[in-house]
Amino acid sequence: MIESGTKAFWRATLALCLGSFMIFANLYVPQPLLPMLADEFAVTPLQASWSLTVTTLTLGLSLLLFGPLSDALGRTRLMVISMCGAVLCCFALSQVTEFNTLILLRAIQGICLAGLPAIAIAYMGDEFKKTAMLVAVGLYISGNTLGGIGGRLIGGFMGDLLGWQSAFAAMSLISLICLCLFVWLLPESNHFKPQRLQPAKMLSDIGRHLRNPLLLLAYLFGGFNFFIFINQYSYVTFLLADEPYYLTASVLGMLFLTYLSGTLGSAVSGRFAHWLPQPLVMAFGVLFIMLGSLLTLVPSIWAIIMGLFINAFGFFVAHSTASSWVSHHAEGAKATASSIYLVFYYLGASSGGFYLDPFWQMAGWYGVIYGSLLVLCATLLCALVLYHKTRRTLVAIDCAG
Repeated sequence: MIESGTKAFWRATLALCLGSFMIFANLYVPQPLLPMLADEFAVTPLQASWSLTVTTLTLGLSLLLFGPLSDALGRTRLMVISMCGAVLCCFALSQVTEFNTLILLRAIQGICLAGLPAIAIAYMGDEFKKTAMLVAVGLYISGNTLGGIGGRLIGGFMGDLLGWQSAFAAMSLISLICLCLFVWLLPESNHFKPQRLQPAKMLSDIGRHLRNPLLLLAYLFGGFNFFIFINQYSYVTFLLADEPYYLTASVLGMLFLTYLSGTLGSAVSGRFAHWLPQPLVMAFGVLFIMLGSLLTLVPSIWAIIMGLFINAFGFFVAHSTASSWVSHHAEGAKATASSIYLVFYYLGASSGGFYLDPFWQMAGWYGVIYGSLLVLCATLLCALVLYHKTRRTLVAIDCAG
């Protein structure tokens, strides 16, 4: 098993971080381009956001396929094949001229992008010791945030410079480099034990995980947090592209540098979990998201930016901790358990825009924040219920002992 701080630890962690960067850069590259796409294709803000939400939808649904397949066929091969498909789709996107074709290719790309997130944490669970995995998961999810930042910066700057198609062309080249480094660095699965692919067992595993209240609450927690967080970023691009701010696509791309605080949040979440029970760390993260959301109501670009910094820190503390919680509390079929978490996570991302759009239509950004706080109160409750349930279980064990 790989121990923290060893050469194998750093090779594996770097490979997974590069893969994570590539996946999430591809996922989010169109987000700063949403106002540009709305103008280019004469579609509404909600329709323009489909270029992101359709990808998160197909990505989320495909996780249910890749997780069980990796339990049967192995981890590394499936990750590499799916990443190759994502690179090809990205290049094809740089050539399209019709909105429907763009949406179709983004849907296909979402399927390919699902491979690594469905399998990476299961790979760590196979190959890393528990203490090393706590650190590695935080760093891996930091790669998620850096990918989100990188993709949006590429989208914004290339869109302003040469048009939206150039953003996908540049992203396809960067993705190819990341893929080559991933293949070179990642160690083979030495501790993977294949399971025979059994559809009935797959459904049984999914049902068992969904019946586990400790996992179900974590699934709902992750899904509804992302439901709000990612769609706030979509609507804030329209807020800041309009009066009195009039920000360009490249500046909107730079707005996502606020994700850097999320990188920090992911990296330190494991350390927080050494001091506090994980559900309280999750609750702590939600409180930060609520605080950051309220701060964005101040009509100042600097207040909005600071609010987004706080949002990102809180969200990724909560997400990293919930993801680790699922892996630790799953009873067998860990890849399937992690995949279900991510299904909830990405289905939340793909549906949150539909929930927030009526609030946006009625009251603009104030409406978006009001709608956000309603859902965040529910996720805070999920974390507190998890804390109560685990505390009661520990007390029962102590009494029995």
